[in-house]
Amino acid sequence: METHGTPENAAEHTGIAAQDWATASADPQYRAAVVDLLGALAYGELAAFERLAEDAKLAPSLDDKAELAKMAAAEFQHFQRLRDRLTAIEADPTPAMEPFAAALDEFHRQTAPSDWLEGLVKAYVGDSIASDFYREVAVRLDSDTRALVLAVLDDTGHATFAVEKVRAAIEAEPRVGGRLALWARRLMGEALSQAQRVVADRDALSTMLVGGVADGFDLAEVGKMFSRITEAHTKRMAALGLAA
Repeated sequence: METHGTPENAAEHTGIAAQDWATASADPQYRAAVVDLLGALAYGELAAFERLAEDAKLAPSLDDKAELAKMAAAEFQHFQRLRDRLTAIEADPTPAMEPFAAALDEFHRQTAPSDWLEGLVKAYVGDSIASDFYREVAVRLDSDTRALVLAVLDDTGHATFAVEKVRAAIEAEPRVGGRLALWARRLMGEALSQAQRVVADRDALSTMLVGGVADGFDLAEVGKMFSRITEAHTKRMAALGLAA
């Protein structure tokens, strides 16, 4: 998968990002923000597992079905790691996930694919936008939480698989490209507004992102972050053979 323009290596970690969980979690506001973040991620992984298992039904061949099932299994393993981590830090996983269920379920309802190709584009484009957002946030987390978040955002093989299948479909029938480009633009808009909604709804998370906790972004930095996410999206669209 292509590199994401996150500032992970841009500078040495400072503040909370230079601390481990034991030290950083002494701040109750920071602890609450991390529980929110892990809850959002855990529900996202559970929903991704469910969606990929559902999308496997649309697969045109047995090989494709098996490939999606393998990716769904990887998403479920990510979910289990996040759930176990919440338990380890003495946070009940279900209440941690519940505040994010409605927004994520609504996003998936509004962006239900009508066919196999739309499902692949959604998994590649939609999931990657969410991953870019969480990677940006991860840079400002304590070292233990950051390592876990980056590990569960690892590509499950979906990127290469989606790119190959979508490019082959466009080559076989070029007019499919126009429809998929429109679909991907819609996904981009929905995914960004959903990310903003999730943050705005949770005080601990928004304080962490825009404010003093965890070396938060200032508003100008939030703007730059969304620019980087948009830029990465444009590159992914090009990889699919679609105009952004």
